[in-house]
Amino acid sequence: MIRVVVVDDEPMVCVFLRTILGSADDIEVVDQAHDGAAAVEVVARSRPDVVLMDLRMPGMDGLTAIERINDRPDAPPIVVLTTFDADQYVLRALRLGAAGFLVKSTPPESLIGLVRVAAEGHTVLSPAAARRLVTASADSRSAGERARRLVAGLTEREAEVLGCLGEGLSNARIAARLHLSEATIKGYVSRLLEKLHCANRTQAGLIAHEARVGRG
Repeated sequence: MIRVVVVDDEPMVCVFLRTILGSADDIEVVDQAHDGAAAVEVVARSRPDVVLMDLRMPGMDGLTAIERINDRPDAPPIVVLTTFDADQYVLRALRLGAAGFLVKSTPPESLIGLVRVAAEGHTVLSPAAARRLVTASADSRSAGERARRLVAGLTEREAEVLGCLGEGLSNARIAARLHLSEATIKGYVSRLLEKLHCANRTQAGLIAHEARVGRG
């Protein structure tokens, strides 16, 4: 079972998500919270596989909660819940280590599939959404300069893998494209995360877009 915690200050949103996700045989909503401070406590107590996190909440907001949760050595993937996909809060959340985001109008069947994707450790972020976020960023120029400095030290193959991460590809799809084994790709991804000082694939994918690496 995929254990999920839902965090939103609107009780009706929590009820809706619990109902939709509970309809899947392999997903269980094990707890919920209505502000960031409660979310940190709930995650520590419930140890979920995935957290769905609203950002704008009273008291401790979602951004602070994401930072606190990601300080844990066993931090689960956190997927941001948002109304607008170009919201600058979303970009800040991704830079803090969120695994991606879902627009609250996401169809129920897609929501279930994307929770499964997050539980498997993959990015919940389309390349088109990443481009919109980066383009809309108020500090896009400085972020782009920083990203280009980071990728300047990559090998040609590492840059190719980074470009694939920017497209949101899984290790299997990257391996197929580059004609390498999945184990080799896994090694490249691990080294990239270390070289680029990234907590996860999503952060690396953002750097790919900011530095205009690959097709992203």
